[in-house]
Formats: sequence, structure tokens, C-alpha cells
Amino acid sequence: MTELQQIAELRALGDETKAAEMAAYHKAPRVYLGVAVPTIDELARTWRADLDVAGRVALASALWDSDIHEARVAASKLLVQARIRPDDEVWRLIASWVPQFDAWAIADHAMKAGERRLLADPDRLDEVETWLDHPVFWVRRAALVGTLPWTRLRNPKPADLARRERVLGWLERLADDRQPFIQKAIGWWLRDLSKHDPQRVTEWLDAHGARLKPFARREAGRWIKKRENPAQPS
Repeated sequence: MTELQQIAELRALGDETKAAEMAAYHKAPRVYLGVAVPTIDELARTWRADLDVAGRVALASALWDSDIHEARVAASKLLVQARIRPDDEVWRLIASWVPQFDAWAIADHAMKAGERRLLADPDRLDEVETWLDHPVFWVRRAALVGTLPWTRLRNPKPADLARRERVLGWLERLADDRQPFIQKAIGWWLRDLSKHDPQRVTEWLDAHGARLKPFARREAGRWIKKRENPAQPS
């Protein structure tokens, strides 16, 4: 079978030394080419410019199915635009990737595309909520990483505040999950929210913070402590 042209382009830019370093760092058992993310991003922009939505979905699917690290990152990069219409096929493809997550880098790149589709259609949060009970912790984590945009809204509308509260309820559900990556995601979510609504994060931590692992609790309150003591290193 002839190799996909876009994968051949990635291979041509590979670096064996970097590939070995990436394999040791990410640990997930797949092929690594040693291509830096900015280079992948530039390639994906070039490929995306010549494709309609259906073409991007088809290429992203083929790149993902190769199970090459850089190709999966590129697949995600093809789908990160905020405005995609129609986007049902895009969301269905991203959601189909979620149960395959096995490493944070690919998962986070994919959910960067996923969060755009959630913002475009927040009704999809109903589906995302079902991920909270999944036996694979990467899937549970994806529910939190994909909803991070709701921590960053400077002037949230009432509907956005309601969605934010919904996800805070998810954090409460997962607070006793001892998996470190889940704890990190909870701390990350609360830390980002504290930059815009420190009072709400303080309330959440007062009510549920004792259930978190200490490192997650510290991360969640890091910016709050920084406000209280500006001289304290961040």
C-alpha cells in the first residue's frame, strides 16, 4: 500500500535522535518520527487550506489511524478551527478518538480541537458527561480538559455560568479519583478558573478540597495564594 503523502512529508522532516527521546518521554508504544509541534502545525495549516470540511475529516481520520505520534497530532491540528460548518462529522470523529487516548500529549491536542466543537454546540456536554464513568482514566480526563474554555471566559453569560457550575459538579464527582492525571486535571481546571473567579474556586476548595491529593489542592489554589501574597513565587 502506498503511504499517505502527508505521512511521507512528516517522515522527511523526522529526526531519529529526537524520535528516540520522544518515545522515552511519552512512553506510549507507537512510532515517533521526531518532528516538532510547530513544524506539524505549519504542515497542517498547509494541508487544511486545500481541503473542504469533508476532506479534512477524511485526512484527519487517515492520519489518526496510522498510529504515528506526529500524524495523530497533525490529525488534531487539522480540526482546530473555531468556525467549521457543518461540524457534526468533525465532532463524531474527535469523540471516536477519545477512547483511544493513552498519552497526555495526543489527548490534549485532540481535545484542543474538541473544545472548539463543544463551544460551538454546548449541547454536546450531555455526551461528554457520560465519559466521567468510563473505566479508562484518559476518557474521564478528556471531559475536564475539553471543558477548560469555560474557565477562561471573562464575561460569561448566564448560560455559560450554568455550564461552568455543571463542570464544577463533575470535579466534585471525580475528587475521590486517585488517578494522578485526573487529580492534575482537576487542579488545572480550578487553577484556570481562579484567574477569573477566585471566590468560586475558594468556595469549591472549602467544600471539597480535602478530598483532593495535596499536589492537586496546591495547584488549584496557586493563583489565589499568589494574590494573597504577591511576593510568593508562582
